[in-house]
Amino acid sequence: MALDTALYLQFFIGLIAILNPFGLLPVFIGLTSHQSQIERAQTNATAMITVFLTLIIVLLVGQALLKMFGISIASFRIAGGGMLILIALSMLKGQMSDVRRNEDEVNESVTRESIAVVPLAIPLIAGPGAMTTAIVYSAEYPKWQHLVGFGCGIAAAALICWLVFRAAPLLSNFLGHTGINIITRIMGLIMMAMAVEFMSQGLKDIFPVLQS
Repeated sequence: MALDTALYLQFFIGLIAILNPFGLLPVFIGLTSHQSQIERAQTNATAMITVFLTLIIVLLVGQALLKMFGISIASFRIAGGGMLILIALSMLKGQMSDVRRNEDEVNESVTRESIAVVPLAIPLIAGPGAMTTAIVYSAEYPKWQHLVGFGCGIAAAALICWLVFRAAPLLSNFLGHTGINIITRIMGLIMMAMAVEFMSQGLKDIFPVLQS
C-alpha cells in the first residue's frame, strides 16, 4: 500500500509539473480578458472538465493504442521522455514550448468565441506531455486498482488547476512575472528529471545489459 501511494503521488506531482497551472496564468488571463467574471468562471470550469475527461480517456485507452500500433512501452518511454525534455527545456528558460502550442493555434484562439476546450484545455493544459505521462503510467501499471489511483491523481490535478485559474488575477498580481517564471523553472526541472527517468528506464528495457 505504501508503494502504491508513493506511485500515485509520483504520478500526481509529475502531472502537476507538466500541466504547470501557475505558468499558464498569464495565458489564461490573456485568453479570457474580454470575458466577464461569470464567463471566465464558466470557461475555467469547462476547460477543467475537458482536461479531466481527456486525460481519463487517454489513461484508459493508452495501453490499447500502443498495442494497436505495435509500440512497446520501452520505445514509448524513450520517445515520450525526449518530448518531455523539449518542453522542460523551454520551461527552464521561462518560456512556453512550441510542443504545447504553435503560432497557428495562437492566431485561431483570437477569433474563436469559446476558448475553453481549444486551445485552453487542449493543447495548452492537457497537451502532449500530460497525455504521454498518462499513457506511460497506464501501460506500465495496467491493473484497475492503479488506474483508479491515477484517475484520482488526474482529478486532483484538474482541481488544483481550477483553483489556480479561479484566483488568476489575485495570484498573477501576487506572484508577478518573476514569481511565475521561478515556479515555471521549478516545474521544468521536475519534468526534466521525470523525462530522464522515462528514457533511462526505456533504454534499460531495450538493452538489459545497462541494468548491470
